[in-house]
Amino acid sequence: MTGRTLSRRDFLGILSTTGAAALASCSLPGGKPDRPPERPNILWITSEDNGPFLGCYGDPLATTPNLDRLASEGILYENAFATAPVCAPARCTIISGMYPTSLGTQHMRSKEPVPSWVPFFPKLLRQAGYYCTNCLKKDYNMAEPAGVWDESGRKAHYKNRPPGKPFFAVFNLTVSHESRIHRPAKRLRHDPAEFRLPPYQPDTPEMRHDWAQYYDKVEKMDRQAGAILAELEREGLAGETIVFYYSDHGGVLPRSKRFCYDSGLHVPMIVRFPERFRSLAPAPPGSRLDRVVSFVDLAPTVLSLAGVPIPDRMQGRAFLGRAAAPPRVYAFSFRGRMDERYDMVRTARDTRFRYIRNFMPHRIYGRHIDYLWKAPSMRSWEREWKAGRCDPVQSAFWQPKPPEELYDTEADPWEVKNLAGDPRHREVLQRMRGACREWMLKMRDTGLIPEGLLFEWAAGKTPWEITHSPRFPMEEVLRAAWISTERNPRRLPEIRALLSSGNPVLRYWGAVGFLVLGRAARKAAPSLEPLLSDPVPDVRITAAEALCVLGRPERGLPLLEKELSDPNPWAALHAADSLDCLGDSARPVLPAMEKALRRGKGHYLLRALRWTVRNLRDAPR
Repeated sequence: MTGRTLSRRDFLGILSTTGAAALASCSLPGGKPDRPPERPNILWITSEDNGPFLGCYGDPLATTPNLDRLASEGILYENAFATAPVCAPARCTIISGMYPTSLGTQHMRSKEPVPSWVPFFPKLLRQAGYYCTNCLKKDYNMAEPAGVWDESGRKAHYKNRPPGKPFFAVFNLTVSHESRIHRPAKRLRHDPAEFRLPPYQPDTPEMRHDWAQYYDKVEKMDRQAGAILAELEREGLAGETIVFYYSDHGGVLPRSKRFCYDSGLHVPMIVRFPERFRSLAPAPPGSRLDRVVSFVDLAPTVLSLAGVPIPDRMQGRAFLGRAAAPPRVYAFSFRGRMDERYDMVRTARDTRFRYIRNFMPHRIYGRHIDYLWKAPSMRSWEREWKAGRCDPVQSAFWQPKPPEELYDTEADPWEVKNLAGDPRHREVLQRMRGACREWMLKMRDTGLIPEGLLFEWAAGKTPWEITHSPRFPMEEVLRAAWISTERNPRRLPEIRALLSSGNPVLRYWGAVGFLVLGRAARKAAPSLEPLLSDPVPDVRITAAEALCVLGRPERGLPLLEKELSDPNPWAALHAADSLDCLGDSARPVLPAMEKALRRGKGHYLLRALRWTVRNLRDAPR
């Protein structure tokens, strides 16, 4: 237990719904139970897109009196982390108690099937006698089986339960979502001039305005949370109900949501125990705990508090209740495809350090994502960079990534000083690197398979079954991915050998290795030629892009043009993503991209193509 005060402030998000209106949509008249439940009621208040930048977390600019009061009456977790810095994969983790990287649901808006036995924990609560309600949002990134909720929707409420039944109720507050900074407000309650911007963001009027507008929305979110807590009191249920508050991930200003830093993954989490169930609490009211908590732990924790057996296949560990497990050392998180842009990141966080492994270091951080670019602050950062007005820290966002990153979050809370190459932190780097590798192996990480190939293979099996098959060479695949993305020219012979493997996943990572090495692999470029006729689209596409990068666009571009029409939607998106990364070199394919736009197939494909086509049209020749 510690009393550490964080020095960071929250990233802004927005939704124009008033607190009263949002709560009214989830409130219906109802009576009090005939008798108190024998087990605790459990109420979740979740907000969207905000990190731990509340007054109770040490933020002097936050206006959050209701959540501050909840923290004074409950327990505040200083090291709670989302498994993904974006909503749908994070919510997949929450509902199942499993890592999406093991299920194949790590990509945004995943369409992959999951095994029928995947546990949706509210269904287990219902089977144990709980009345389970979810007000407004699910977004699980996978198909929902029947019977998960008694009620789910805007009118879902614990007050609709039969008399005497304990309840598990979720209220999702969307007012702080990133969409609420897309339109600048004319009046602000928080002063833009008061904000001390992160060092990686340029000081622009738009950036300051978005920060202030976001804090306005967090203030409104706090009022909504306060209304839910007040209603619980009016119903006479506060003394029988354990209350959780947390956010679905960090956010929302540039380099937070979607990015594997604390700004995207560190979340507020507060749990309040009534006196009646104080024996289930790990510490007295008002305590601050530095225990590391991950979203994968939420499902087993609720089951533990409710006295419901925790399924063996759940990968999290309960941090509260009678089945509470010893504290975890690391919170593991990931990034997969974010909307229309491919990336692969894995990260481990302990109480002090964050380790990041970038498996696509040849891609820049600041890839254009249509939804992210709707924020004025994001567009202003790009404008400043193109005008040459960004300092080296701010410019790093527009450069390729290092293979590894390591940050001391106590000394460097905004994570801008990469210690991965510092000999003084070699032991920490090796320890956390090893933990990350071990986690990927244990989870049988499906992200090591490119999405187009995973889509084809999953036509008859789930991704879980594919990577958990004893025939899948997980250790060999992970090693191939690791050495291919180290950006180490001495690895070229090993990488080149992967190109002739009988396993398409290994061939894919071999081709990625050529992309990562760039000019250092130029003499070996002819080795890629046979892959242009590979039976797997992801292998062909990666080899074609690599050939373009290595000075042979006449060989690579025709293949990328053809793949825009691939019936595999993720292969077509992969080709469009590669063409975008080639910049002006992709100009000969512009007519084909325009034709694909007119054809109008594939939501993410169209987003990717619109941006690339616009840039090629506008760029001077």
